[in-house]
This record gives sequence, C-alpha cells and structure tokens, in this order.
Amino acid sequence: MPETTMVRVDEKQLPRWTRWLDLGDRSLAVLLLAPAAILLSLIIVYPVARLVYTSFFSLSLTSGLPAEFIGFENYTAMFDDPIFWETTWNTVLITLITVPGALFMGLGLALLANLPFSMQWPMRLSLLIPWALPLSFAGLIFAWFFHYEYGVVNDVLNRLGFEGIIWFNSPNWAFAAICLTIIWKTSSFMALMILAGLQTIPRSLYEAADVDGAGKIRQFFEITLPLLKPSIVVALIFRTITALQTFDIPYMMTGGGPGTSTTTLAMYIHQNTVSFLDLGYGSALAVMMFALSMCVTAVYLRIIRTKD
Repeated sequence: MPETTMVRVDEKQLPRWTRWLDLGDRSLAVLLLAPAAILLSLIIVYPVARLVYTSFFSLSLTSGLPAEFIGFENYTAMFDDPIFWETTWNTVLITLITVPGALFMGLGLALLANLPFSMQWPMRLSLLIPWALPLSFAGLIFAWFFHYEYGVVNDVLNRLGFEGIIWFNSPNWAFAAICLTIIWKTSSFMALMILAGLQTIPRSLYEAADVDGAGKIRQFFEITLPLLKPSIVVALIFRTITALQTFDIPYMMTGGGPGTSTTTLAMYIHQNTVSFLDLGYGSALAVMMFALSMCVTAVYLRIIRTKD
C-alpha cells in the first residue's frame, strides 16, 4: 500500500487574518458568549443600575426642579410610609394564597390531561386558553363575573337560594375575588409545566408498581410526586416572581380599592411614577420589589441546590 504523506503547512505561509480563527477553547467561549452578555447588559444590567441610581435622587417631574442627590432619604421615607407597608403586605398575601392555590389546581389539571384516553387534545388545548388570555382581559372578564347586579357569580348564588354579595365594596370579598381570578389565570401555566414533567416519567415504573401490587395513591406519592419535584420547583419560581409583581388583574378589577385594601406594590409603584411623576420615590419602591423578588429566587435556588 502506498504510504500516506503528511503535508505540514507553515503558519508563516498562511494569511494573517486566518491566524485569528485558530482560537483556544477559552477564547472561543468568550467570543461566542460576548453577544449574549452584551445584550443582557443592555436590557437588564443597565436598566437595573439606572433604577438604583435614580432612587438616590429627588426627581419629581411635577415640581419643575432639577434632580437633587438626597442619598437614602427616599428609602427612609418609604419605611415611614404606611401605604408602602400595606401594599407590600397585600402583595405577599396574594403570593401566599395564589401560588399554592395555582399549584394544587394545576397539578390536578395536569394529572387529568395526562390520563390515557383517546381524546386528550381538547383537555390539553383548554389548558392553553387561560394562559394565553391577556391579564387585563382576564381582569375585565372576572370583574363582570363578580358584578353585584348582573354578574354570573351572584346569579348562581341567587339560583341556589343565597343572597348576592357586593364583592367590590368589601375589602375581604374584593381580595377574595382577585385571588380566585389569579388562581384561575395562573393554574394553567402550572399545569403545563407539570404536564411536561409528567411526560418524562417512564411508564415502566408504573407497570412495575402494578406488578408489585401498589395502588394508584401509593404510585402517586412514591413515583409521580418525587419525580415531579424539579418541574414543580421551576414552576414555583416563575409563579412566585410573577405573583410578587401582580398588577394587571387587581388594577382592572378594583383599581386598588376599596381604599388601598387591594393595592399591590406594583400598583403603588405605577401610581408614584406614572400618576404622580415622582420618579425618585417610585424608583426606590421598584428597587425594593426587585430585591424582594431576588430574595425569593435565592431561597428557591438554595432549596434546589440542597436537594441536588
């Protein structure tokens, strides 16, 4: 057999521009990640840094005065503001109610959509409708559902022999109506995330459990639920962050009323920045909401790392 000759090309004979193509693994990784890093810096890092910077200034567009550096005075005023504490508590309470509610409802919907029947697509398609519906539309629809005179909820109560409720005149009933709406709207997202996790569980595990005589309830707690934990944790992270930023549904249903009983922190930020044009104080409020979201995310990530 003829011997194979190896031709070695002298690097000095190559054009100079081709030498830049011979990069190491580290340099190539930096080069490929640079566009994404620049994009994230433009759309995330710079706005957050600008927000923190503005929070240290007295900047009210209605006063006509130039921006003045005041240090932590906006934060001091915020901690002395009773509306800030009320709106923060409303936000936390909405999160504590709607996140577990959406999780349990989403888990049930996902298990129902995963049942082995021939016509699965109508059930799975129905999960997309609440998730795809804009938040403002959902708020308007349920504001009509809970209307005292011609709402569907009071009509059903009257037909069952109960007296209708003036939902939006009572702080407790208005808060309950908002939480029910948010749970309905967000449970489909939880269901889709959990359904994706259910699709990854091998059927052979259930078949082996059937052979061993394990019932459906035992299979759920010993096979389904443990293997769904990663999907559930990821769904909880996204749902909790969006719950802390709740704005559209309570804004469209009650406008924050009666009084400020259903006003969330995001609505209070909107009121100060858009309605009152107090950009300094509004930025300080936004920084606190951002810090709260990051703390919750850090707790979830710590839980995931501990389990791993």
